[in-house]
Amino acid sequence: MPKYKIAILPGDGVGVDVVQAAMVVLNKLEVNAEYVYGDIGWKFWCQEGDPLPARTIKMLKETDACLFGAITSKPKEDAAKELALSLQGKGLSYFSPIVRLRQEFDLFTNMRPCKAYPGNPLNYKDQIDLVIFRENTEGMYAGVEWFPLPDGVRQALNTHPKMKAFKDTPSNEIAVSTRIMTKKGCERIVRAAFEYARKNKRRSVTIVEKPNVLRETGGLMLSVSRDVAKAYADIEFKEANIDAMCMWLVKNPHDYDVLVAENLFGDIISDLAAQLVGGLGFASAGNIGDKYAVFEPTHGSAPKYTGLNKVNPIATFMAAMLMLEWLGEKDKARRLEAAIAAVIKDGQVRTYDMGGKSTTSDMGAAVAAKL
Repeated sequence: MPKYKIAILPGDGVGVDVVQAAMVVLNKLEVNAEYVYGDIGWKFWCQEGDPLPARTIKMLKETDACLFGAITSKPKEDAAKELALSLQGKGLSYFSPIVRLRQEFDLFTNMRPCKAYPGNPLNYKDQIDLVIFRENTEGMYAGVEWFPLPDGVRQALNTHPKMKAFKDTPSNEIAVSTRIMTKKGCERIVRAAFEYARKNKRRSVTIVEKPNVLRETGGLMLSVSRDVAKAYADIEFKEANIDAMCMWLVKNPHDYDVLVAENLFGDIISDLAAQLVGGLGFASAGNIGDKYAVFEPTHGSAPKYTGLNKVNPIATFMAAMLMLEWLGEKDKARRLEAAIAAVIKDGQVRTYDMGGKSTTSDMGAAVAAKL
């Protein structure tokens, strides 16, 4: 009997290509697992009015973990289809299914390792080894927004003194996106960062925020971080504003180890850090909750490369590696990382982003051959 039941969600665009290559690698590792495929993405929005069908959520609840490919945000040429579906009452406005997955399964930790592997021609500097903990369910990505501004919301906001600057602006000319943060949400993502640092013998944790401007939400995150840090005296605790952090990561990336941030700020520094170690073709993430986890490359669906067997699948291989680690398959995870590192160092197989001509499947075959 298979030890694990793993959900596979290729998604849209190049997600299909990179997941297919990852399956070659996983099969070579001989993971004791049953793989079940599910439906997600823009195609199902156009066909059914739901990019994350109920059957997919049900399937995920019956599995141990999930490997996810990529999602198309919203192609302009399909706007008419979206409008037609809305008029037919089949669905609401398109909302990212990966964000829904994070909220549905309370995958509050988005862990993004950013590591420079020797031999990668795209490394900004060698020996960079950062891990970013991004809060995954709250903050600016909570999804509570209005445009135009409803009367009830306008009346509530009018009691705030800062709204005086907008008193003459009509409600149909005002858009509002809320930044919702809870003490529980702040505490558990910061604690997750410190626990990871302690377990993996990391030297420091840096909170990345903007409390001097976002006084209430940023202030809550900072005060909670300081309280949590007291229980981890063996780990250096640092504080940085998001704007300064972007500068310091470019100037002195080796000064940092584990970074922790709210959803939007974590997203920003994750992509910046990814570019330091080769770009999104090398950037993976684990969306992790207390009982379930979804692992993914952090690049998009790259529609122009759909079906061309061209993009770099290493980020997806690294996502599979994170999944194996989370499942407790430490040895297989280490073997996979060693194989990836060996292919990068050899430099014989390189996709277009690395200056080479190898295909997605070429990279999959090369990594599998190293196992």
